[in-house]
Amino acid sequence: MEQEHFEALYPDTARFSDIEKLASFIKSGTSAQLISIPGAGRSTVLGLLANNPKVRIKHFGKNSNIHFVLVNFAEVRKRPLFDTMKFLFLSMSDSLRARKMEEYGKINSLFRESLGFKDELVLFQAFKEAIDYLTLEKKQQIVFLFDRFEEYVPDVTSAFFTNLRTLRTRAKYQFSVVFSLNRSLETLLEPILLSDFYEFIAGHYVYLNLQDSVTTEFRVSYLERITKRKISPVLLSEIVKETGGVGRLIKLSVEILLSEKQKPDAKNLSSYLISQKLIQSALSEICSSLLPSEQSCLIRNKFEDKSIEDYLETVGLLKNRKIEIPLFDKHIKAHASAGWGDTKKIVYDESSNTIKSGDVILSDQLTSSEFRLLRFLLQNTERIIERNEIISATWSDLKSTAGITDQAVDQLIFRLRRKIEENTNNPKHLLTVKGRGFRFIA
Repeated sequence: MEQEHFEALYPDTARFSDIEKLASFIKSGTSAQLISIPGAGRSTVLGLLANNPKVRIKHFGKNSNIHFVLVNFAEVRKRPLFDTMKFLFLSMSDSLRARKMEEYGKINSLFRESLGFKDELVLFQAFKEAIDYLTLEKKQQIVFLFDRFEEYVPDVTSAFFTNLRTLRTRAKYQFSVVFSLNRSLETLLEPILLSDFYEFIAGHYVYLNLQDSVTTEFRVSYLERITKRKISPVLLSEIVKETGGVGRLIKLSVEILLSEKQKPDAKNLSSYLISQKLIQSALSEICSSLLPSEQSCLIRNKFEDKSIEDYLETVGLLKNRKIEIPLFDKHIKAHASAGWGDTKKIVYDESSNTIKSGDVILSDQLTSSEFRLLRFLLQNTERIIERNEIISATWSDLKSTAGITDQAVDQLIFRLRRKIEENTNNPKHLLTVKGRGFRFIA
């Protein structure tokens, strides 16, 4: 069954060092965060763990009792907690069926019975029973692989992490989660949202290498085999250089060149690739994953904020203040000359309940509290907003806001500035009015 998955075809050394780092957390029964820019191969890594028996044996041994459950969180965007938990439960059941494990019958039965009640508490109780059965009775270690989790961030609630903690508490070191993200949960989420599960992931980072020669060689040979065409070693070497070794960019470049009868020579490759819409789209996705302040630093090649430089270096985009992906460097310069990266007006679209800055949908990058705050600010532009107004507007879902401190407000303001300002030290939108509150300029 697993051979139906493309990842099952890869050799067992694919993404070896990245998976080995993840394995060290999984073997110790803790959770981890897999972080990279879009297109670097996070989904491939998770797919290898879930669907490639050779890779599992290589890193965990032939008799390993670890069972991986791959969950694509892009499928539960804007869905309530009940639907998300149902999706996790179903994914676990389907993964057991796919590997033809005898435990599937029991888990599927629990899942189907609980669905009949259409009740969140009943469903989660059955989910807990399923985890108990797999981990305590059958001695399996369950590892959930949360792919594209950053897409679920705007909808995630503290109850989601409370549920994960409940499952982990029951199973102890037999329950782990790998969050696949474009930046750490600590920078994406407010501390209060993450607090229940934070101790299990704190400091557990695996930053994906942009280059992996084994996966590159496999992908290229696979494409050559199915197209019955070849790409010259010289041209391939130039592709790897221009793309910085980023998996998706290499794949797209090779597919484009293999489809062309007249291929460009190595000297003209860069300008040829940068003109291709598929390449432009992949590069734009990398741009969109960056905060305005990070985009601004790259465009202007000025890094006054050390934390921004550190992040860009950690994810492999930057080295010694030089962009490591030549095609991305050209993409940024081309857009910068057209005014890309300049301060854009921020607007709230009531019909779609979205907040945009130019063509960028900011609300896709905001937590629920950040979204409520920014929407409130947009509805009250130019006037001075006091702290108590911010508390009432942002934490309106709480029964009481008595425990919300000035520090919590300051943290939220800081987090929002990071996501909308080009320079958080010199904000253009969200201004502090000393002794009075804040003022917002759209």
